Amino acid sequence: MIRAVTGTAPPEGSGPTGQPAPAISLPAAAAAPEPLGRFLASPGEQLERGPIAVILIEDQAEVAATLSHHLRLGFRKILALSPEPLPAMAPLDDAKGRVLNLIHDTRARDALTRAVNAVIEAAPEDSWLYYGYNAEFLFYPFSETRSIGEMLGFHAEERRRAMLTYVVDLYAPELTRNPDAVSMDRAMFDRTGYYALGRPDRQGGFRERQLDFYGGLRWRFEEHLPPDRRRIDRIALFRTEKTLRLLPDHRLSVEEYNTYACPWHNNLTAAVASFRVAKALARNPGSREHIRDFTWRNSVPFDWESHQLMELGLMEPGQWF
Repeated sequence: MIRAVTGTAPPEGSGPTGQPAPAISLPAAAAAPEPLGRFLASPGEQLERGPIAVILIEDQAEVAATLSHHLRLGFRKILALSPEPLPAMAPLDDAKGRVLNLIHDTRARDALTRAVNAVIEAAPEDSWLYYGYNAEFLFYPFSETRSIGEMLGFHAEERRRAMLTYVVDLYAPELTRNPDAVSMDRAMFDRTGYYALGRPDRQGGFRERQLDFYGGLRWRFEEHLPPDRRRIDRIALFRTEKTLRLLPDHRLSVEEYNTYACPWHNNLTAAVASFRVAKALARNPGSREHIRDFTWRNSVPFDWESHQLMELGLMEPGQWF
């Protein structure tokens, strides 16, 4: 697990084969996708069986690879939310029709919370839900050989209703070659520079079993990100309750959901390998003029394997062996 510290930050800054998911794309749609709100008003049996993934598609970066990766993990339904219908190209390995494209303004400031909270209300109670963006890839311990359902089944047996995930920033090694900062076959990430601080409560103390985690590009280039966008922790996997709400800072409205472990032992944690911050830093005028490349002495190639993330303490199996 990432080590917790009480002071400030230090001064410095796939697939089953272990390879990136192939760049295959969506099947041709039989009809134009409907808006998210209309679908959720009458979802029929589409949300009856979880786990469910909600993927917000903000741009064209690795859309098909993202959907393919999460199909392989075993999600029973993937809601692919996009501002416009996704293009019809070569077919995904989705014979059972698990990917459903729905229209949603994913570029709006509150796009994530509106979408996820609407799905929480519409899904059956106790459904497992995951959320992320395109060019983000969920990993959990032994994800190459064990399904998302197996992992969440064990987590539920430990009486856990949510799982902490660390967002691990991926980036292309050379912006001259990949100006959008995305490269699946040459992805890099930081092997060091991660830390945690106690999460303050309203009484001047710290919240029990809650920490604020930092690191990656958000730490090294923090001057280009607002303070509320610098944390790398995200409660990206959780069970639904009708009154539960996702908050804008990736926490949930029930405090126990925001804990990293139960009181008596460590639990499973997961990681989201994400190009999202790299894309934003490379695209935004305020930062791109000051960044030549993202690589530094602690950059290492990303192997697209859960074992690499466990070895570096970026996720842990808890009691799941």
